[in-house]
Amino acid sequence: MTSPDQQTRAPRRDATENRAALIQAARTVLQGDPDASLETIASAAGLSRRAVYGHFPSRDDLVREVVTAGAARVAAAMPTTSDLVALPPAARLAAIAVTLWAEVSHVRSMARVAIRSPFSESVAEVFASLRAQVRDACALGIADGAMRDDVDPATLGRLVEGACIAVLDEATRSGTSDEDGRRMVVLSALGMAGIDWRTAMLSEPVAPAHSTNPSASKDPA
Repeated sequence: MTSPDQQTRAPRRDATENRAALIQAARTVLQGDPDASLETIASAAGLSRRAVYGHFPSRDDLVREVVTAGAARVAAAMPTTSDLVALPPAARLAAIAVTLWAEVSHVRSMARVAIRSPFSESVAEVFASLRAQVRDACALGIADGAMRDDVDPATLGRLVEGACIAVLDEATRSGTSDEDGRRMVVLSALGMAGIDWRTAMLSEPVAPAHSTNPSASKDPA
């Protein structure tokens, strides 16, 4: 016989499982088709469209949940301040660019979704500390004469970020290999900072070891 407590706990447990299934389905479906409909995502999760609204008010809310969680995982994998402190400014930017590429190269379609409206503000909050690291590296590079000084560090940091996004766009469009994409993102970031491309190539670090983790391809966000 089922007790009253068991009857009240079961729906909550089912709701938790359904929400998790929706999020996982969204990760998988949107990586293959960033414009996939809510019906397609719900179907992949084995749920109806109506069931989705019990967890997320809209498609955007569901996608925001996915991309924000993905951004948090990427941010957690980035070099820490202590990792970067002994590196010269150009090497700092290169280390950040390579790690970022390693984390998003296998989820390029979703990464492009994440950095565009209406999700960009949520993702920007998660990446605040990463942007600060880029800005600090630019400030050091400007101060020691290694980087262009026609703009302030905050502006230069945004320009470097834009260069990395441009590489992501091109790599996604053209199917660039991981190795070529890694080189492109380093050269583009440092080139925007005012460093000659031949010099920039000397700053390219080895891809982070964790980027070769086979499980990475299983988690598209």
